[in-house]
Amino acid sequence: METWFRINLIIIASTCYLVSISAQQAFEKLRRDMVSTQIEYRGISDPATLEAMRSVERHLFVPKNNRGVAYADRAVPIGYGQTISQPYIVAYMTEIISPKPDFKVLEIGTGSGYQAAILAGIVDSVYTIEIIEELGKQASNRLSDLGYKNVVTKIADGYYGWEKRGPFDAILVTAAAAFIPPPLIQQLKPNGTMVIPIGSPFLVQNLMLVNKRKGKVRTKNLFPVRFVPFTRQ
Repeated sequence: METWFRINLIIIASTCYLVSISAQQAFEKLRRDMVSTQIEYRGISDPATLEAMRSVERHLFVPKNNRGVAYADRAVPIGYGQTISQPYIVAYMTEIISPKPDFKVLEIGTGSGYQAAILAGIVDSVYTIEIIEELGKQASNRLSDLGYKNVVTKIADGYYGWEKRGPFDAILVTAAAAFIPPPLIQQLKPNGTMVIPIGSPFLVQNLMLVNKRKGKVRTKNLFPVRFVPFTRQ
């Protein structure tokens, strides 16, 4: 009887392992399809960005009940009125800052931690701020559990940036603000780049590229977007 019980346990464990392997393979195919059909097809060509999008397991950054749509061409709710951005937008915002291996990047709006994970595979260090405490804690634990050692998280009002850790080669803002926060401009390095959605949280916003060159700040309107509001304390 004991032997039969052990055999059943082995069979169950083996079955669970095979199901797990099968699920991993399915998610990997979805991830590669996402990159080829949603991202490369639309013109994203930076090799580092594409490799990061293929490598980071997006389904691990959404709630379990939403994993079936983790690789869909859309934003996905992650709770607390927040979303994980559409894959193309994540890739575009990554590519547009021209990330380099020695970059130090600030992200405003950690969310689930997905954008930080994408950046972490490309740049030297990522500093990311989330104002919603529970989301910030969840993202911090998730990034730590997944082995992202070059990401530092903080729960705070992102309007003020992270002066102690600056200046930054690039800043990504993943929430819509009415205007560009002056502290973020100040924390950009000379020749630094910021990408930020600007406009009303209840209407279509404009994704803006901000460049700091020779002490002057220049902005460029990229295209219309929809982001969650930039939350303040």
